[in-house]
Amino acid sequence: MKPAEGSTVIGKSVIIRGELSGNEDLFIDGDVEGTVTLQESSLTIGPNARVRADVTVRDVIVFGHLTGNVKATGRVDLRQSALVKGDILAGRLSIEESAVLTGRVELKASSEVPKPSAPAATAPIPAPAEAATPLFTQPKA
Repeated sequence: MKPAEGSTVIGKSVIIRGELSGNEDLFIDGDVEGTVTLQESSLTIGPNARVRADVTVRDVIVFGHLTGNVKATGRVDLRQSALVKGDILAGRLSIEESAVLTGRVELKASSEVPKPSAPAATAPIPAPAEAATPLFTQPKA
């Protein structure tokens, strides 16, 4: 698997412990423990990766192992080799066949939907009127 062009790559022999943050796309194929924060960028967790971290990103694609909670403003994509243990909070979620997810999922509505500034005036709902004729009749015995 080849990382996207322009992505920063953490190779499979690299081990990182601590806080990882940035403003560019990141491809992890090594061992990362701590937190990963890429608010405006995407993260790809490669097939050899072992990530034990809480992840906050725009989009994430998981091919490898991820243990930790995921917060994504965009899309979370779990490919068939993915193994995720943790909760996911995202705008969209895609799970391929054979991917494993252990945890809770909460999909939030798109942030582009405007919230009304004032509650709309509602007309009172009239009480149901009693029907003059029945909707159905039963045959008499």
